[in-house]
Amino acid sequence: MLNFWNPSNSTDPNASTQQQDPPPPATPAELPTLQPDHVVAGEQSTTAMEPPPPPNTRLAMSYEARMMTIGPISAMTGFFLGLSQGVMTHGLRFRAENAHRLPSDPAGWFLYHKRKNYVALWGGIREGLFTGFKTGFWACGFLMCEQAVDRLRGLGGQDYKGQARGDFGSTVIAGLGTAGAWSLWNRLPITAAARTAKTGLLFGLVYGLVQDATGLLRGQKLAYVESLRRIATRASGESEAPQAVSGKPQT
Repeated sequence: MLNFWNPSNSTDPNASTQQQDPPPPATPAELPTLQPDHVVAGEQSTTAMEPPPPPNTRLAMSYEARMMTIGPISAMTGFFLGLSQGVMTHGLRFRAENAHRLPSDPAGWFLYHKRKNYVALWGGIREGLFTGFKTGFWACGFLMCEQAVDRLRGLGGQDYKGQARGDFGSTVIAGLGTAGAWSLWNRLPITAAARTAKTGLLFGLVYGLVQDATGLLRGQKLAYVESLRRIATRASGESEAPQAVSGKPQT
């Protein structure tokens, strides 16, 4: 009886294992890298972050930045001034209140000075906090008045692009307004109110001129400087106009 060999019926163990091994998985094709529409191959992006141009504002800061900077600085200055004044005042007050019962032994003097330092320091801290709050409040009121005058004059808009900012005139008006409000709040007499108004006028003038000087050094536009330039340009144009229309020279 003939027996033909069939590969499928082979009992070779190596052949069976080779047939049962699964084929290796195919490697996935690499996905193409997606680039933004504004990026060109071989060139850098044109939408890179660029620093904004310096704003045409007072002290090169916006109104909010000035409030967040000058307000805390004024409050801290008032706190330290009130602290020093309060420590000295409460120390002298403690000595005056206890002048009739001074100690007579070293232990008593030690407790006396310890108590005096405690009272003076605590009173100075309270006075410093109160003075710092008042100084910060009135400084912020001065900045608000200055910004309000600029807006009423049509200067210093929101964008600050190509627009002349406020000058020392607004600062002087803000100084006078703040001095007047301080005099009314504290009910000062006429003579004291006049001295306060002079102080506000002097402070507004000096502070405004300093702001204008720093702005001119940065190349900013000022309201009165632009007005003077327009007047000078108009005057020079009127002086050159007759020469332009003059005809042939007379013989």
